Amino acid sequence: MGSKIKFLNQVREVQLNNNKKRIKLDQINKNILSITHQNADISNQDLAQRVGLSNSACFQRVKALKEAGYFVSFHTDLDLERMVEHVLAYVEFTLENNGPKSRNAFEAAIEDFPEFMDCLRVTGGVDYISFTCCSNTQALNALVDEISGNEMLGIKTVKTRIILERSKWYLGYPLHRLKWLDE
Repeated sequence: MGSKIKFLNQVREVQLNNNKKRIKLDQINKNILSITHQNADISNQDLAQRVGLSNSACFQRVKALKEAGYFVSFHTDLDLERMVEHVLAYVEFTLENNGPKSRNAFEAAIEDFPEFMDCLRVTGGVDYISFTCCSNTQALNALVDEISGNEMLGIKTVKTRIILERSKWYLGYPLHRLKWLDE
């Protein structure tokens, strides 16, 4: 159950629960969020220096931002090429029926597969796109067969797009180019 969908559902729940405590995102808080988003393991001392605060004031701001739910998680990007054999792919799913009951069944089922690292409901010719990591193409095929073979999910079509090369990887959200909600 450690899948990205479960995580995203928890994030939504945290966001809803955190509506009770809202922190003003002044320029210092925006800088803290932008810097830590790109460099989660930055020391408090370095962060404080970069945003122009004392160590104590910076620590208190980060703590308040965490408690208010602005930080969802911290993780480390790993260089899989140096560590494990793997294949990355995007898997597209189209359901027979796109109603809430069918979507809920599909979303619940995909949570059980950690290889589906994220799963996004999208517009267009498909219903969901999932970023997937498996040990090899045979494991990827078996995974796709297992989920698409579940007749209770009503999966109409599946398209698998194996990633040949990573020319650019997710490096964080472009916060400096997005409009902050309080502006």
